[in-house]
This record gives sequence, C-alpha cells and structure tokens, in this order.
Amino acid sequence: MARTGGAGGVALATAKAAVLPLALAQFVASYAASNMNVAITSIADDLGTSVTGIQTTITLFTLTMAALMIPGSKLTDIWGRKFCFLLGLLVYGAGALLAAFAQGLPLLMIGYSLLEGVGSALLIPPIYILITVLFDDTTTRARYFGVVSGAAGIGAAAGPLIGGLITSYVSWRASFLLQVVIVAAIAWLGRGIADPPLPARRPAFDWVGAVLSALGLFLVVFGVLQSGAYGWGRATKDYAIGGTVLVQQGGVSPVWIYVGIGVVVLALFAVVAWTREKNGRTPLVSVRLFANLTSNLGLLTQNLQWLVLQGAFFVISVFLQQVRGFSAVQTGLLLMPATIGLLLSSAAAPRMARRHSQRRLIRFGFFVTALGLVLLLALGGTRPSVWSYVPGLFLMGLGVGIMLTASVNLVQSAWPEEVQGDISGVSRSVSNLGSSLGVAIAGSLVAGAIPGGGQYFSALVIVGAFAVLGWIAALLIPRKPARQSVPSS
Repeated sequence: MARTGGAGGVALATAKAAVLPLALAQFVASYAASNMNVAITSIADDLGTSVTGIQTTITLFTLTMAALMIPGSKLTDIWGRKFCFLLGLLVYGAGALLAAFAQGLPLLMIGYSLLEGVGSALLIPPIYILITVLFDDTTTRARYFGVVSGAAGIGAAAGPLIGGLITSYVSWRASFLLQVVIVAAIAWLGRGIADPPLPARRPAFDWVGAVLSALGLFLVVFGVLQSGAYGWGRATKDYAIGGTVLVQQGGVSPVWIYVGIGVVVLALFAVVAWTREKNGRTPLVSVRLFANLTSNLGLLTQNLQWLVLQGAFFVISVFLQQVRGFSAVQTGLLLMPATIGLLLSSAAAPRMARRHSQRRLIRFGFFVTALGLVLLLALGGTRPSVWSYVPGLFLMGLGVGIMLTASVNLVQSAWPEEVQGDISGVSRSVSNLGSSLGVAIAGSLVAGAIPGGGQYFSALVIVGAFAVLGWIAALLIPRKPARQSVPSS
C-alpha cells in the first residue's frame, strides 16, 4: 500500500504513477553505461582516438556517478527528492546533447563522462528514496524495487543491442540524441510525482566530506585504469608527468601508488565524518551506516554484481569487434541472450521474492552467473560459432536478474525511513563503483587484444572469480537479519 500522511496523504494511484518515470530514468542511466561498448570501434574511428580512450571515457562516466552519488543523495535531503530528480534529468540531457555533437574525445568526455555522470548522480538516489517513502508495505516496496532494479538491469543488458542497431543503421551520435528525447519524456511524466514533505530542519551539506569521498574513489579507479599501460606489478615503462619521471621502468606500478593514495583519502573521509558526527554536526554520510553486517554484505554483492555484468560485457564486446571483426549490430545481437535472461528473471522477481529469502536469491544468482561465465569459457574459442555464446550469456543474464532486486531490497530494508537518503546514496555509489571497476579491470586485461584471444580468456576468468567472491559474500548474509535502528550522534 502507499504511504499515507502529510498534507492529505499520497494516494495509491499517484504513488504507482510515479514508478514509470522513475524506472525509465534508471533504464536510461544504465543504458548509457552499456550501449557504448558496441560502438567503441565506430566512435574511436570517427573521433580519431583509440579503444583505450573510449574505455577511459566509459569508465569515467560510471566513476563520476560513483564518486558523486553520496553527495547527490545528501542533496535530496536539502533540496528535495523531486527537485534533484528533475535537475538531474536537465543536466543529463544537456550532457547527452553535447556528446551527440562532440568532434573530439575531450568534448565527448565533458558531455558523456562529466555531465551525464553528474546528472545520473543527482537523479538516481531520488528514485530509490521515493520508492521507499511512497510504499511502506514490504511486499509492495519489493515489487517496485524489482521494477526499478529490473529497469537498471534491462538497460545494461539491452544497451548493446539498441546501441548496436542505432550505431550500425544511423550513427553512434543518434544514440545520444535518443537519450535526450527519452529524458525529456521522463521529465514530462515526472512532473506529477508527489514528493512527501521534508523535515522542517534540513541538514547542512558537508563539502569537505564530499570532496574527500569523490577524490578517494576517483584515485582508486584511476589507479586501476593505469594497469592497462603500466601493468599490475612492476611498471612496464617509465611513468612520467609533465616530462618528470616519477616511476622508472621496473619500479612499483603507478596502479598501487594511486590506489594507495585513494585508500588514504577515503580513510581520512571516514575520520572527518566520524569527527563531525561526534561533535553533533551532520556528516556527508554517517559511519554508523557501515555497522550493519547484513547491509554491508548486501552492498558488497551489489558492487560485485555490476562489476561482473559490466566487466563481462566490455570484454566480450571488445573481443568480438577487435578480434572477430563483428560490427556494432552483430555484437549487440550476439549479446541478446543475456538481455532475454535478464528480462525473464526480472519479470519473475516479485514472485521469487515471495517464495524465497533475499539471501537465497542473491546466492543463487551469483551461482548461475558464474556458471554462465564457465560455459562461455568452455564453449568459446578463437573461432567459435555464434551459437556457442548463447547458453553462457543467457545464464549470465538470468543470474544477474535474479539477484539485482534482492540486493537492493536487502540493503534498503535494513534501515528505517529516516536514513533512506544516506543509505540510498551509499548503495548507488557502491553499485556504480562496481561498474567502473568492472570496465577498468576488464579493459586493462584486454588492452591491445590480439587474434590469439589470450586476454579475453584471462579477463573472463578474473570476472568469473569476482562472481565466486559474490557467492561467498551471499553465503555470509545472516539468515534472519535484524532491522537497524536510526544512527544517532
């Protein structure tokens, strides 16, 4: 049932009407992250850049979302959920329009990586917060979490097919123009969203925390990106900035320098948040949000789900285009079994949630996903038939769809309404960080792919290892998680 209260209450029909624009917004944000994979070669050729340059652009898009998702979520408590949602759509649409007419990689990065990333960070947290506050019945909330999470997964899975068709028959630029049209339609549909009133006393914005959290996440993912050029262990060549060699060939890879600095910055962010909270000031996010075992394990599974999905899609897309010579539409069509699997499992999510625990669904989802990756490796080869990809891709999509909704609902339902803004931001940040790491890690492993396909297999093995890690994390989720009380200073 819909949540009632406030000025006259929120009618059930009004609450349900809000689900469509919210789900469409999540779809387009996820679509933006995956449709680029099949257009890598076309964009690189058109803009006169490299595959690595486009990989970096994709990674920076999801990284911008991850780095700004927590600040964006906090702004919903200050500006209002509906206002942030509509503002995010405006910024996103402007970015898509700029990217559509970009004549070089820098403008593409500004439009796609920066503006679309910022817009997504503003519009995504309100989606999950509004679902939580509009529906107080756990079963109903789970159903609509399923709709939104399913839209996220479908956007990610259908992105390669839709993007491939548009790129092959029109242009990769038309894909961005399509996003502009969809965003405008969402804004029109979303104008009637009923946003429950915010408390009279609104929190101050923690600018120091926002900078530290964004910088820390950026440095970690940026460090991983360096692995493609400098290796994971010893630096394969000199690392220089402005003509000054900072790391000589054979020294420690700059990957670990950036990752180490990023971890230190994130630790400083935690100290600042704890200090602000101890002194009665509002932090960007309460450190007490990480004191719940169920929530923490749910966040870890969310991160790994998106890492596996985006990492696998990137590896397969690059292999098909760079090694097998497939076109964008051929690549999109070949990835369609994953879309079908995800559609089927997402549609069945409400029914599965009534019959099985979230813990069981997450655990089974990772098992099926890992099995799909094993089949891809077992049936694939340097010159496999198209049909050899179908079983593995279908199971991978099916597995991800099974657990997407369960992980979101597990995390959100572990906390009361008073902190839904904070936990939603953390949840979305963790998920997008998984997407960033998936593309960054997979991209580093397939950099300079050769006809032998060795990097392809190695990358899929590593992606599969992350799926196994997610399954282990799901096994550790408590059978009967207790609802966490409101963090207090």
